[in-house]
Amino acid sequence: MQAWATTVRVAASGLVSFVLLGAVMTTPVSADEGTGAESELQAFYRDFLEVSFAMRPLSATFLGDHRFDDQLDDISAAARARWLAHDRDTLATLEQRFGTAAAAGKLSADDALDYRIFRDDLVRSIWLTENFHPFEDDPRVYGGYLSDSVYSLVAQSTLPKETNVANAIDRIRQLPRIVAAAKATLTTPPASVLATAIGQNRGAISFYKEDLFTLVGQTEQQAELKAAAAEAVGLLEGYQQFLEDELQPRARGEWRLGRELFAKKFELVVDMGLTAEALLAEAEAEFERVQMEMAVIARQLWAERFPGRSIPPDDAAGRKQLITEVTAAVGRDHGEPETLVRDARETVAAICSFIRENDLLALPEPDRCQIIEMPAFRRGNSLAYLDSALPLDPAGASYYAISPPPATWGEEKVRSFLEEYNQHMLQILTIHEAYPGHYVQLEYANRVPSLVRKVIGSGTYIEGWAVYTERMMLDQGYGEGDLALRLNQLKFYLRAVANAILDHRMHCSEWTDDEALTFLVRDAYQTEGEARLKIVRAKQSSVQLSTYFAGRTAMMRLRNEIQRELGDAFSLGRYHEAVLSAGSVPVKLLPEIVRRAMTSSAP
Repeated sequence: MQAWATTVRVAASGLVSFVLLGAVMTTPVSADEGTGAESELQAFYRDFLEVSFAMRPLSATFLGDHRFDDQLDDISAAARARWLAHDRDTLATLEQRFGTAAAAGKLSADDALDYRIFRDDLVRSIWLTENFHPFEDDPRVYGGYLSDSVYSLVAQSTLPKETNVANAIDRIRQLPRIVAAAKATLTTPPASVLATAIGQNRGAISFYKEDLFTLVGQTEQQAELKAAAAEAVGLLEGYQQFLEDELQPRARGEWRLGRELFAKKFELVVDMGLTAEALLAEAEAEFERVQMEMAVIARQLWAERFPGRSIPPDDAAGRKQLITEVTAAVGRDHGEPETLVRDARETVAAICSFIRENDLLALPEPDRCQIIEMPAFRRGNSLAYLDSALPLDPAGASYYAISPPPATWGEEKVRSFLEEYNQHMLQILTIHEAYPGHYVQLEYANRVPSLVRKVIGSGTYIEGWAVYTERMMLDQGYGEGDLALRLNQLKFYLRAVANAILDHRMHCSEWTDDEALTFLVRDAYQTEGEARLKIVRAKQSSVQLSTYFAGRTAMMRLRNEIQRELGDAFSLGRYHEAVLSAGSVPVKLLPEIVRRAMTSSAP
């Protein structure tokens, strides 16, 4: 993701992927609630989850089913083969039992939608498993077991604290087999991926030394927890030595996908009915358009920021100079490292008031979003993320986490960081991550009746909605026409467009780090520090960086179509609620969903 990362996950195919789910699960997913009116397809999906959760306890925890919170997955090669077999068998049975009815239009509208989503998710999961091998190639995958497995229990579970602590202790005691599996399985990861894993493991060590006890507070199991955590620290320190001394010398893996593999992954993961090449063409055209818009805003700010200086010439080079200098000047409106989290909190009240006063949508009540400093073990190449309430345990908290600049950074690097995330950009970041972006959207998703759509979520939809809201808020009047705010919104959006270009060029051509750096710094007006982190991220992911622009493009097209169709009857608030009503669905399915929702709610 751009300078942020949304953490909504279930470990599908050994990969962290976007998902959702809905009511505290301390009983089986096939429990009696709602089964009287439940369709055959939904019951089939519940049975699928029941087997999946038994095989993969961590996925159950991440979704809020707490029956398996004292267990960790068997991640042996044989166990992972059983995960794949389960997906394949389920796909075959799903198509046999429901495929004919779906093709003949004999399923209800909701079940027909869910059938498509479930089937496509299985196809995607199987393909990813067959073509990517994170347990061998990506040491970051083990971090979910080594730290997130415990963090989720003590930070997000709504079970009694002593139950969560007991489960955490049980999981900590199982970490040696996870480390043993990592040492035995990892082969030749890409150097950039290993570098992030090394940093995150240092954060995990810090978590078991300090953060865990801050989160837990006083507990009757304090002595037992401390003893288990001390063993974990020793284990992870040994693992750190393995990562640095044994794995690092053989970190020669290829991170570049190549055109063919990228195109297929794009088709399955972005899932918008558009090819990777077509999206690249749209992104390159949009990149030029946004730069022209930025130049118009920068021209209006020039005299205010540079009184008495002649404005640069109105040609291509002059416009680039104009934007560069004005964005740099606006960036100097920033706070201090120690106030970054507080400054973000202070943006929330005004943003939420604006949403309510302008009836842009109904905000979730109660508000469960907490703004926190990002835990050290979660830090990597992103400034912020939204950790949503667990979909099967939705009464828990959501966390909008922000990472201040590390204490090890020098003065110049810190200054550059703060200028990038100045007081204007922080407002755009809060819109994207929280209100009305990720937090609000994912709270809506937790309320969806369909179990399939609670669990399976489209990252393209999730990121597209968040990017869409940035401009929408300012277009509706947030910021009262503040040009510095608008310039930062455009810069932030340009980053989303640049992400798609960078993603494609890094994986489908021979772009070097220097070429990518020039593009991001000179053409996308990013600081060098921010740009270098983005290059690392492009190497560590593929296709995901394209989801921001892809999703936002789909969201804007649909908004324009519906608004034209309804004319004066169009209500922006009701439109937004219709978009959010079905969950995080593939954007290619949104038009029929939104039209149906708005028709059914019309007076």
